[in-house]
Amino acid sequence: MLNCAFNYCQLASMKNMKDIAKNTFEKFTPGLTRILTNIGWLTIEKILQMGINIFVGIWLARFLGPEKFGIYSYALAFVALFGSFASFGLQGIVVRDVVRNPDHKDVILGSTFILKLIGAGLAFTIIAVSIIFTRPGDWLTISLVIILAVQLPFRAFNTIDLWFQSKVKAKNIVYVNSSTVILGASAKLILIFMQAPLHMFAAVLSAEAFLTALGLIFVYRIDGHSIFKWRPRLTVSKELIKQSWLLLLSGIGAILYLKIDQLMLGEMVNSTEVGIYSAAVKLSESWYFIPTFVAASVFPAMIKSKDLSKDLYETRLQQLLDCMSWLALFVAIPISFSASYIISILFGDDYVNAGPILAIHIWACIFIFFGEVLSKWLINEGLLIFSPIRHGTGAIVNILLNFWLIPFYGGVGAAVATLISYAFASYLACFFYPKTRPAGVMMTFALFVPIRTALKVLTYWKQWRLLNNSKKFEPNSR
Repeated sequence: MLNCAFNYCQLASMKNMKDIAKNTFEKFTPGLTRILTNIGWLTIEKILQMGINIFVGIWLARFLGPEKFGIYSYALAFVALFGSFASFGLQGIVVRDVVRNPDHKDVILGSTFILKLIGAGLAFTIIAVSIIFTRPGDWLTISLVIILAVQLPFRAFNTIDLWFQSKVKAKNIVYVNSSTVILGASAKLILIFMQAPLHMFAAVLSAEAFLTALGLIFVYRIDGHSIFKWRPRLTVSKELIKQSWLLLLSGIGAILYLKIDQLMLGEMVNSTEVGIYSAAVKLSESWYFIPTFVAASVFPAMIKSKDLSKDLYETRLQQLLDCMSWLALFVAIPISFSASYIISILFGDDYVNAGPILAIHIWACIFIFFGEVLSKWLINEGLLIFSPIRHGTGAIVNILLNFWLIPFYGGVGAAVATLISYAFASYLACFFYPKTRPAGVMMTFALFVPIRTALKVLTYWKQWRLLNNSKKFEPNSR
């Protein structure tokens, strides 16, 4: 009887402990299950996209050859550079505002959509005028750039994606993006087998943007909402611009030092060098989706955790940076040591010079991974003034290094310039501004996460040895 009572009390106590643990876990880890599910869906999407884009990109590069692939890559970089105006730097701001004010989502999303449409029109005009003055008489490049720029207005519908990000609901967006990627890849493969002209491949990208816009409208409707309920307001638009203009400048700076190397190679060397460099960059940048979807999934919870506890907020930030460091190392180390072999197998002998470029460029992913976390942290801390400064200085460093290194080392010099500029913009620049030094210190700890982990393992091993040795000398008791 006593034993039964004791067992019952023990089970009840264990149940209470489980309930307490569950409640504590849910309190300090808001929406963890949703975050992990969201990351899972985004992982599936990005792995699928990465596989398809690399496969089709390799076929396209082999079909076009280094020179034509260089022209195509130059056009893509040109549109990406000036197309940054179309976003208005609103992504993080809109997600934050919708999380904090879900009842005003139609006003926020409507105002965001109108601003993105205005930005798309402005960007298209700048692109068309700039390419005509930059490449007078080069009608192949001019026509490619204009065809690619047609997609910019359709990107305004990515406003719907921001709504799903705020709700940490990636599944519907994954369906849309994956479907359009598969359709686009199929179209490109058909064009390759038909040996279609270069313009057709550019047209496919613009068609993908159009289909994505239709898909986003559809899943938004399925989720019980409608874009026709959006209510743009001038006051909200002005407030969004007021908050996001720094992020717009930051985005321009980021794209500048992401794509300027390809543009400068095209102007200072030739299209063939751009094609070889782009083959390496395509493999390197294909991993940049990892920090994007991890940070996007964690960001809403980070906003809430700051209100719960400062210590919890800082602990999570350090853990996130440590995670980014591990992920980047797992990508960079094997690819760097096998870069030439990978290029030779995938792209063929025409692109053999891309091997050393990839071996250097892949290490930039460490700072790209850190930079994604830093961008979210700056938004959450209200330190947006630092964002354009870091990206602007990174762009200046990249341009100056490219002017110095490209004439002597070509694509390899551009890769070195890119690596240094990424490190400066996403890490070193934090130490020049007092309010961002805590982030720089955390990144430093994250850079040494393998050594920290090894020291922890060594400490645990020593403690285990001491514990075992002490047990050997304990007197036997009966």
